[in-house]
Amino acid sequence: VLPTSVDWGRPLATAAQLAIDEVNDAGGLHGCTVKSVLRDTQSDPKVGVDAARSMVDLEQVQLLLGAVASGVTMPMLTSVTVPAGVMQMSCCSSSTAFTDLAKEGKTKGLWFRTFATTEVQATVGSMLLKEQGHKSVAIFYKNDDWGQDMGRQVAEKLSKMGINVTASVAINDAQASYQGEVVQALATRPDAIYLALYPKEGVSVVRNWISFGGTTNMVMANALKSDEFRDNVGLKFLSNAVGTDTSSPRVASAQSFVDLYKAKVGSEPNAPGMANSYDAAMVGLLAYQAAGEGAKGADIAAAVPRVTDPDGEPITGDAAGFKKAVDILAAGGTVLYQGATGNVQFDQNGDVSAPAVVWSFIEGGIQEQRYISLDEVAAFKAAMQ
Repeated sequence: VLPTSVDWGRPLATAAQLAIDEVNDAGGLHGCTVKSVLRDTQSDPKVGVDAARSMVDLEQVQLLLGAVASGVTMPMLTSVTVPAGVMQMSCCSSSTAFTDLAKEGKTKGLWFRTFATTEVQATVGSMLLKEQGHKSVAIFYKNDDWGQDMGRQVAEKLSKMGINVTASVAINDAQASYQGEVVQALATRPDAIYLALYPKEGVSVVRNWISFGGTTNMVMANALKSDEFRDNVGLKFLSNAVGTDTSSPRVASAQSFVDLYKAKVGSEPNAPGMANSYDAAMVGLLAYQAAGEGAKGADIAAAVPRVTDPDGEPITGDAAGFKKAVDILAAGGTVLYQGATGNVQFDQNGDVSAPAVVWSFIEGGIQEQRYISLDEVAAFKAAMQ
């Protein structure tokens, strides 16, 4: 269940399908061909819930991959998959609200995600604003689970560093204009702005901001890593804008995914979340294999540690690796999946951590400016404490 009707959603589905194809090339799941059933969320919570319900009630799936936006994923999880006992694995939902839900026992161990929480991006975004020497920042955030979480965390981190948060402005979906919100923030005269928005609202907000004479100093969350945003705002207005994203570690297995994708699909996997989508599908199917024929959602979820075991036999994230895993698991062993995002390791809440990158827009795409290791992220978080 993915937002395939938007430009940044379709590549996620392609990456997940590549993982499914690799499993089928390895002989399938329990000797059966895996068939994917794809539904579009349209980035809308109601549409996402209806799609998930169709998957569970009509298709009777036991493993659901999705969704992207935390505000879409959360109602799918709480109203559909958890009540039905279906395992849900997201490639790209980062709100810490899921961590809180898991800590309270409300996910029943059925929830996992291969994308790091918002804390990584919030930390790196705050770090950039401090390094750039800004004394005051206005925050625009999408008024959903993800945006509220990002806006709150960035505000808290900036305040800890002595940077004045002049305004924290919620942006609702599909308004005809955001002029009022922009004027509200502009009146506080910030040195820079932080944007936790999606492209559609982001374009409108930033165009208004610039037209009223607002600063071009911007730090952006990864949701704005979009051709739609760059082209509709205009590259000349984004020369001082930098973005953040989580990253795959610089390890051989991550490069292997890039090489596999280029060989099979014929293009670079350079859209956000593609590596995470591939790993979500592959880890989910490995766990399905480990759980045995006829496995239910809870059985699959319980088998995840068997395929992400730090002491297990290392396997590659491709057809050869899956085929090797089948034999090891059948003999009662465990494996360590090494995939597009490295050695995938979930904590007790179904969360992973990750390194980060800083990026900027260029003509026709984006360029990476800086890689920030997991150790650097952890060190900065510790320094803020």
